[in-house]
Amino acid sequence: QVQLVESGGGLVQAGGSLRLSCAASESIFSFNGMGWYRQAPGKQRELVATITSGGSRNYADSVKGRFAISRDNAKNTLYLQMNSLKPEDTAVYYCNAYRYSVVSGARRDYWGQGTQVTVSS
Repeated sequence: QVQLVESGGGLVQAGGSLRLSCAASESIFSFNGMGWYRQAPGKQRELVATITSGGSRNYADSVKGRFAISRDNAKNTLYLQMNSLKPEDTAVYYCNAYRYSVVSGARRDYWGQGTQVTVSS
């Protein structure tokens, strides 16, 4: 059973920085990709940033230039460096990993429990 454990959330003032970490229970090479999503109160979960096994990165327009996704393969850990934080970045941030079945091509997603990020104005 894949486990993803996030850490690094907290309370920060607008303009500040935080770095989220996501420790995976197995080699991150086993995933086709990983990413960060967030969900604010009363809103749907939305994509923040993703990185494929080949290293391709994708960011939501709202975080481009401020957030950076990276990984440490040796530590099986995914990171999200968040700079110039804004109050609208306040949300629960979730780590995601996914695989495509070699047989059916179906995608299977794995999720962490989430970590709260609160940005005060």
